[in-house]
Amino acid sequence: MAKIRDRTEDFKDAVRQSAISMGYDESKLAATMASFIIHKQRERSAFTKAALKTLESIQTLEQFMRKHRKDYVDPLRTTEQERDSIEQEVTAFIKTCKEQIDILQVSITEEEKKLKGWLALSADGSNADTIAHKQGVVLILSEKLHSVTAQFDQLRAIRFQDAINRVTPRRKPKQSASSIPVDNSNGNVEFKESNEVPGELLRVQQQHLDDETRALQVELTSLLDSVQQTETKMVEMSALNHLISTHVLQQAQQIEHLYDQAVEATHNVQLGNKELAQAIQRNSSSRTFLVLFLFVLTFSILFLDWYS
Repeated sequence: MAKIRDRTEDFKDAVRQSAISMGYDESKLAATMASFIIHKQRERSAFTKAALKTLESIQTLEQFMRKHRKDYVDPLRTTEQERDSIEQEVTAFIKTCKEQIDILQVSITEEEKKLKGWLALSADGSNADTIAHKQGVVLILSEKLHSVTAQFDQLRAIRFQDAINRVTPRRKPKQSASSIPVDNSNGNVEFKESNEVPGELLRVQQQHLDDETRALQVELTSLLDSVQQTETKMVEMSALNHLISTHVLQQAQQIEHLYDQAVEATHNVQLGNKELAQAIQRNSSSRTFLVLFLFVLTFSILFLDWYS
């Protein structure tokens, strides 16, 4: 058995000699060989650039939340205005990222409308597999944004719960404090009676003190009730926001399931096309064999008839 000889170096020498004979110098030849080894980076599409920009925005949002987490949760580190400012910045970040994801989804929808033919090819060379890949990219970005939003919802719930805990224990001390002026007024009454103040002036002063005390109690009670109602509504809004985020995540999971089914259906269609091509080939082969068999049979019958 003949041994196998490696002639790779001979091939390289032949290529080098051919290139030199065509006018290539050593530097140009080295640059050409380097371009074959180290390929130039392909220019990224507009969709890829936008997706990477959206991912950077989500990562920046996550870093911002991680940096200001303690400042937002701990009431001793920052004031209410500063925490409101942090919340506004996070909300603006989330809105911007959501708008970028919506723009990517709109671009995918427009590409789907341009698909033509049973091969699902568009004018720019995109096909169903490319669009399915882009749908997966948008789905990943949506899940990433949802996870960051869920973390912020948890921080907001902690803040609102702390606010409720600070306000709720103050109700009884205010009520007990509101009863103090009445006792003082009684003491004033006894003191003035001991000093023999006229009864009519004492009753007028007592009436004014009682009216002011009742008005103050009503005002404080209404103010406390309004604050508690506002905080309760804020907690309910946070719970609804968290519920909406949960439903959005469930919808994203359903979209991912549909995406997997679409990929599987595409694979099944490709297998079906291959089976159809094989069936057509087999049909043509069987026809050829049948024609050849009939021809041989006819020729054999004629030959036997002539021979007899």
